[in-house]
Amino acid sequence: MFPEYRGLITKLKTEDSHFARLFDKHNELDHKVKALESGVEHGGAVEIENLKKEKLRLKDEMYAILRKADGKA
Repeated sequence: MFPEYRGLITKLKTEDSHFARLFDKHNELDHKVKALESGVEHGGAVEIENLKKEKLRLKDEMYAILRKADGKA
C-alpha cells in the first residue's frame, strides 16, 4: 500500500499514534477479509463488503495524512 510513501509510513507508524492505529486496523481488517474470502472464517457477502468499505475509509484517511505529512495536501 502506497509504495511511494514507504519511508514516510515507517516514520509515521513510530511518531504518530493515530496513524499507527489506522495502519494496524487496516491490516487487521485485511486479514479478516482474506480469511472470510478463503473460507477459513465464516461470514456472508454483506459482512465482507462492509469490511472492505471500512478498509477503504481507513486507507483514504491514511492517504490524507501521508499527503499532508509530505507537504502535498
